Amino acid sequence: MKLLEGKKIFIYTLGCKVNQYESDAMLEKLIDAGAIKGTENDADICIVNTCSVTNMADRKSRQILSRMRKQCPDAIIIATGCYVQACSSELLENNLCHVIMGNNRKKDVVRIISEFLSERVTNDNIIDINKDSEFEDLKVNMPETHTRAYIKIQDGCNSFCSYCIIPFLRGRIRNKPIDEIYDEVANYAKNGVKEVVLTGINISSYGDIGEYDLADVICRISSVEGIERIRLGSLEPRVITDEFLERISAIPKVCPHFHLSLQSVCDKTLKNMNRKYTVDDIKRICTALRKAYKFPALTADIIVGFPGETDEDFEITRANLEELNLYEMHVFKFSRRKGTVADGMKDQIPETVKSERSDILIKMRDENIKNFNDLFKGDNINVLIEEVVEKNGLSYYRGHTERYMDVLIPIEGDADMSKINTIISTEY
Repeated sequence: MKLLEGKKIFIYTLGCKVNQYESDAMLEKLIDAGAIKGTENDADICIVNTCSVTNMADRKSRQILSRMRKQCPDAIIIATGCYVQACSSELLENNLCHVIMGNNRKKDVVRIISEFLSERVTNDNIIDINKDSEFEDLKVNMPETHTRAYIKIQDGCNSFCSYCIIPFLRGRIRNKPIDEIYDEVANYAKNGVKEVVLTGINISSYGDIGEYDLADVICRISSVEGIERIRLGSLEPRVITDEFLERISAIPKVCPHFHLSLQSVCDKTLKNMNRKYTVDDIKRICTALRKAYKFPALTADIIVGFPGETDEDFEITRANLEELNLYEMHVFKFSRRKGTVADGMKDQIPETVKSERSDILIKMRDENIKNFNDLFKGDNINVLIEEVVEKNGLSYYRGHTERYMDVLIPIEGDADMSKINTIISTEY
């Protein structure tokens, strides 16, 4: 569209990998329409892709929008994403942006901006996401990095965990058709991408509708030549069945790195969170993964300080995590979110107690990471080289192993940039 010709675009992304994928897709659409990539200092059009997973995320989204208004006074400010879906009227009333664009409307970014530029703005770009069954037509041809690319295969969630607002802001589960996933991965491979990461709001639900499940997707894309690694995004424990493991463990391209959306390892807390599994389920799954893969990197999300979590409840989680011996944990202090069941629960935990519990698990996490990495000391490991970095005056190639271990390889002499986006074997 000629209205966008030469316009400099900057996109600020908050939140999850799905948001990052959608930002990349919007940028490509705008560039195809004649825009060019700018910076936050020279942008003609600034898009803030917001997050609303917690009250803190809401506040951060408002802060970034306010900063962009001040920093780019002549730019058109567009707010999109989950915070917009939740609080669109507030954004316009407070003059934090010129245009709002809800979820499942990012595919229309070119039309929406063009209408504003032609002074035909309506700001009627928020839909009832909970009644929309369409999987948004977004795709990325060339990610920012050639080495690892996210692909959004699913959107929405039907779980309604008591602490989570996302089902109300992302709607019900919707899947990208398996043929379109294959085509997008094949296009990535054609453009030199070595590793794809399957992501979504809840990729474990891919098999809940339609004729294909998550294992079908993995099997299908594993045939794409040029793709050397397939990494999975966050998994719900329920998807890791014996049949699922039997199918994916037969595919060498699948990375032995599994991020589990656990949230707690205490049955009482899990029930209060409205999670649909037990501690015994979690232990069975971890055992099965370790049987299917040699030294798999098992990581997890853990929330501490959920309402009603007593000292005894936390100790149960701590002891079970010690037994599970995960590679890494992403530890979050419970954050109240208006509109969720947990926000109205009694026995909210003081911030000081949350911090104490968080510190305990972070210390365990750091020890687990060291112990896991020590398992590979002296072994040859395969590293996908992503960049050259400087540290303490020395140069290194930086990359990740199949298990997502972050590795620095010293460079002797000048850096050989042809090593970027190659997998090399090195002693750990």
